[in-house]
Amino acid sequence: MRFKLWFVLLAAVCILSACEKEETNNGTTNSSGKVVSSESLERQSSNQETQLSDDMNEVISNYIIQKYDSVSSQTEKQFEVHEVYGTSESSGIITVYMHSYFGGFNKFSGLENQAGHSLPAVIRLKKKAAGYVVTEYIEPKDGSLYQSSLKKMFPKKYLDMLHNKSGNLEDLQKEMDEKVQQWLDE
Repeated sequence: MRFKLWFVLLAAVCILSACEKEETNNGTTNSSGKVVSSESLERQSSNQETQLSDDMNEVISNYIIQKYDSVSSQTEKQFEVHEVYGTSESSGIITVYMHSYFGGFNKFSGLENQAGHSLPAVIRLKKKAAGYVVTEYIEPKDGSLYQSSLKKMFPKKYLDMLHNKSGNLEDLQKEMDEKVQQWLDE
């Protein structure tokens, strides 16, 4: 009887310990399921930042528009603009730390956004023969997990930039308005 009680207690401690370890893990899960911290990703990458080409920016926007197509099905046209805080590259994968502004619009409502989001995100691109493809897209979690998920997603230097820019995204709004206005004028 004592053996069973000790066994149950030991199993409970192991389970609780594993749960606590997962909650406190300061990392993000990559596509292979391995937990990797943003700091270790940054250390693995070269110190040289990758400048995004127009093609890369277009791939990012198209991916996000396609991802949220079902959410904005009541709109005629969707647009995405983003501000890049920085990039890193490791093993041929380019990680882009950014703020995304996505919106769905209708001609009758003009520049008024009908559906969308404005949020920080991390997107990973890989060069293929036909261009770039998205290998991973990460957004912060909602509610009380928001801040901790940002810390897992962004290296400190980009996290600081994100916090300094928070609430000051007029440039993205102007860029979005220009895209929408061009569409309205067609």
